[in-house]
Amino acid sequence: MALPRKLKFYQLSADGKGYLHDVPELTLPKLARKMVDYMSGGMDSPIKSDMGGEPMTMDWTCAGMLPEVFGQFAAQKHDAIGLRFSGAYQSDDSEAVQTVEISVRGRHSEIDSGIAKRGEDTAIKVTSELSYYKLTVDAKVWLEIDVINMVYIVDGKDLYADHRTALGL
Repeated sequence: MALPRKLKFYQLSADGKGYLHDVPELTLPKLARKMVDYMSGGMDSPIKSDMGGEPMTMDWTCAGMLPEVFGQFAAQKHDAIGLRFSGAYQSDDSEAVQTVEISVRGRHSEIDSGIAKRGEDTAIKVTSELSYYKLTVDAKVWLEIDVINMVYIVDGKDLYADHRTALGL
């Protein structure tokens, strides 16, 4: 029986600069679809109709002062900042390490500098609003969402290709 793969080590990079020892915690983006009830006269009960994706965010915590994060605040472009989570996952019944990478693009909507108190641990909490997401596991792309360019690829299938064609894109 196989044991689950657990995150052993990770790093967050922002625009190519690695924060191996500076980000003790992060919340990876939640992926959600907006589903609304649809029911017509010939239906006994409603079904959920998929109306597209919900907003994606990533929350992360900096251990101490990272001034470059403040230099990224109030970016004018929706995809101004590139963030990359790279993680090493391993189960306790194998020596094999699974590589997981989540690449996102967006901009910060909030920087919470927290409490400043001498002799205490300090942290800065950042919320990044995302317009791009890509999940790669062991060099295979499982999911890619490019909101602006209307790209939605799941396990190699571009779900929006026919929609772009219909719109003449």
